[in-house]
Amino acid sequence: MTVAEELPETPETAEEEPLKQRKNSLYPGVSDELAENMKSGWADTELRDLQPIAQATETAARRTALSARFPGERLVVPAGNLKTRSNDTEYPFRASVEYAYLTGNQTEDGVLVLEPTAEGHKATIYLLPRSDRENGEFWLSGQGELWVGRRHSLTEAEQLYGIPASDVRELADKLREATGPVRVVRGYDAGVEAALTDKVTAERDEELRVFLSEARLVKDEFEIGELQKAVDSTVRGFEDVVKVLDKAEATSERYIEGTFFLRARVEGNDVGYGSICAAGPHACTLHWVRNDGPVRSGDLLLLDAGVETHTYYTADVTRTLPINGTYTEIQKKVYDAVYEAQEAGIAAVQPGAKHRDFHDAAQRVLTEKLVEWGLVEGPVERVLELGLQRRWTLHGTGHMLGMDVHDCAAARTETYVEGVLEAGMCLTVEPGLYFQADDQTVPEEYRGIGVRIEDDILVTADGNRNLSAGLPRRSDEVEAWMASLKG
Repeated sequence: MTVAEELPETPETAEEEPLKQRKNSLYPGVSDELAENMKSGWADTELRDLQPIAQATETAARRTALSARFPGERLVVPAGNLKTRSNDTEYPFRASVEYAYLTGNQTEDGVLVLEPTAEGHKATIYLLPRSDRENGEFWLSGQGELWVGRRHSLTEAEQLYGIPASDVRELADKLREATGPVRVVRGYDAGVEAALTDKVTAERDEELRVFLSEARLVKDEFEIGELQKAVDSTVRGFEDVVKVLDKAEATSERYIEGTFFLRARVEGNDVGYGSICAAGPHACTLHWVRNDGPVRSGDLLLLDAGVETHTYYTADVTRTLPINGTYTEIQKKVYDAVYEAQEAGIAAVQPGAKHRDFHDAAQRVLTEKLVEWGLVEGPVERVLELGLQRRWTLHGTGHMLGMDVHDCAAARTETYVEGVLEAGMCLTVEPGLYFQADDQTVPEEYRGIGVRIEDDILVTADGNRNLSAGLPRRSDEVEAWMASLKG
């Protein structure tokens, strides 16, 4: 990896003095001749007659809804800035969900501003324009286009996103001079927040964040299509993993992680979250993302992974697979119990049902199994009332899914956890049973077995649709599927 070159200063000798006098005053170490040379000889690369992004109609409708909710107020939604990973290298940038949801743009330092008008709001997207070749910024700055690649011009941005575009470097002064009520989505751009420090309140800003979270509870047709695309790529990623389990056995869980990541990067933007590639007893650790353990024949692999599309929508799917292709008797017993619980949970996903219904349905089945196996003393109602099953079920049965893997997290309890399901909502159904390797309250044969089955379920007008039905779930179907891929 290269760094921006710093040309050495010319030695101060009489013979070289004339050259030193010609050094460019703006960039020491660069001669006027080189600076002039770099200004010219470049082709016109302006892109004309660009087509709007695929979701332009939807993003416009979202901005209209936002405008209606906060009439007469200036609304500021930043994309965020690059974050340092180490020294002078940054993490890959991902724009804030709120900004991407409202604009479709994914550019660092971008800011959407809705200025109040008599008719509603006028939207402007503030972006960094093309690098200036006249002052040398494009080749001498670490963020110049020669180093990080071409940016869209402001004119191009207007065509793509359907929003008037302005130079973001002028925004801070405009915000400082702004009058009237202002709200900003916090936590993404310290510079924007500093410019508004005496104009905003935490309570009012939280109302904006909550609204934008709840707006994503019901997905539009574009979003549903993107979620299906993410799931379809994820299915192929799971197939990729099954085909290389022998190589993972020779290395570690990292081979599984890397295999799935390749599919995510080829077909999408990234993985939607850190992949959980948990073999053997690691399956009992809910968020096992170290992925550095052994992969052994005879053990189970709990693979929880999702591809994120180029528009930031992610899948979230889990399968628990026998590494050698066949479940043992005890593995199958636990797996089939979780499958039965998931079936009950999925059946409870219906428009008009309470959000908690699918969780309660799945938990009841798992509790019945635990009582039947003699692992906890019944009756079932007593166990559920006291929550005793949670020693082995551990977590909730699902969550909303979208541009965040745990989408709509800022929504109010009454509209989400205590709310009612509607057509267009997309959520996961993911019951599990986890018997820790050191759990002496269960027979030894159970210890170290962790099973989770997770699918992405769309609420429809008359029921639900399993977006991830392309991956088998029943134990015998999983074994047949694995055999076909390995064969």
